[in-house]
Amino acid sequence: MKKRHALKSIAALAACLPLLGWAAWPDKPIRMVVPYAAGGGADNTARVVAQQMSIALGQQIVIDNKPGAGGVIGEDNVAKAPADGYTVLYDASAFSVNPSLRKLQFDAARDFIPVSLVATAPQILVVPATAPYRTVAEFLDFARKNPGKLSFASAGGGTGSHLAGEALNEQAKVNLMHVPYKGGAPALTDVMGEQVSAYFGNVASTLGYVKSGKLRALAVSSAKRVPGLPDTPTLAESGLAGYNVVEWNGVFLPRGTPPDVVQRLGKAVQAAVNDPAVKQKLLQLGLEPAGSTPEAFSKFVQDETGRVSALVRARNIRVD
Repeated sequence: MKKRHALKSIAALAACLPLLGWAAWPDKPIRMVVPYAAGGGADNTARVVAQQMSIALGQQIVIDNKPGAGGVIGEDNVAKAPADGYTVLYDASAFSVNPSLRKLQFDAARDFIPVSLVATAPQILVVPATAPYRTVAEFLDFARKNPGKLSFASAGGGTGSHLAGEALNEQAKVNLMHVPYKGGAPALTDVMGEQVSAYFGNVASTLGYVKSGKLRALAVSSAKRVPGLPDTPTLAESGLAGYNVVEWNGVFLPRGTPPDVVQRLGKAVQAAVNDPAVKQKLLQLGLEPAGSTPEAFSKFVQDETGRVSALVRARNIRVD
């Protein structure tokens, strides 16, 4: 009888060991994979947020840049990582774009757990300072009366600036020609040089040129106006009801990560984003701080993926 009770006690203790292990999480450094190059927008933001998360969790978070294929290489790395909470994905809008435009070796909806939205990034629709149109209505009227004459630049096929332009084409029923560039800087240069008609640029890279008079802002892509441009309307206010296209950053974990680890990591993200110093840094980077529950972020990602998928089909978008 005593032997049987002893065996039961050992079995009960063994059953508790995994729970005790997760309760101790994290007890070693966490690897945060950023699937983009060091020094870029997502990388800069990840480093700001990760530093504060390290304080909340009591463990170092090490940034591991794995750029390539529009984020797919880094995403694939995390999808195949152990689901133990020590490998985290810090991704951007491409997470919702890649399933529609690229061949993946993983299922983005199935193989990841959305943890928290970090921030959103409104875009500014800019045109050359010398352009004859000063409002979205005038811009679209010009496009309709001069078919084939206007174009829009992007930072590359499938990027946020590309999809924002295609969303404008689709909703306004115009056909601005897409001119892809290898990054936002050359796109901005050619808009200022009147080589291309328009561009959706993020606040961090574009606002300065608007303030200096080198570019004219017609509208912003988000549902709300941008603090740095209080007099510039949204596209929704400019006649395109419901237009709301923003880039975003968020944190994910591999499928199978224990729920308590997901919740604790999510709370660490929220605490970091709500820190006053972090908020200020994010605003300086042209971002709108967010922070959300895993449930809310899951719904956000699902909605974004669906919106992009519909747009890709409607506009027959392809990437090389």
